[in-house]
Amino acid sequence: MGDNRDLSMEEILASIKRVIAEETPPPAPERRGRAARAEPVREEEDVLELSDPIPAPPPLMSENAAEASRSKLAALAAMREQGALPAPGEGPLEQVVREMLKPMLKDWLDQRLPEIVEELVTREISRITGKHI
Repeated sequence: MGDNRDLSMEEILASIKRVIAEETPPPAPERRGRAARAEPVREEEDVLELSDPIPAPPPLMSENAAEASRSKLAALAAMREQGALPAPGEGPLEQVVREMLKPMLKDWLDQRLPEIVEELVTREISRITGKHI
């Protein structure tokens, strides 16, 4: 067959079917007083072909419920476009949290920013000049 990259999808599937057929033991014959007839093994019987259509699942909700939901979401979108609703991150809770964090952020920056800037400037000067300061 050549290199594995040259195999088509059909050849790969056929190869897998052959391996499965070789590994599957034949069914034990039934003994009921007369010799059981051996039926030929059908390799493709239990195989789902990728070209077989899959039936559409039933809808999760009725058309009435879907339409009601669509109309409510459309009304919400219209309110957002008119400016009646705050943009995400601009609601009253976000504003309160932002105001509470401002003094904490200011204290943190006052304590740590000069050291951070000094370290970064020293590192950059050392990198540019090639001298360790």
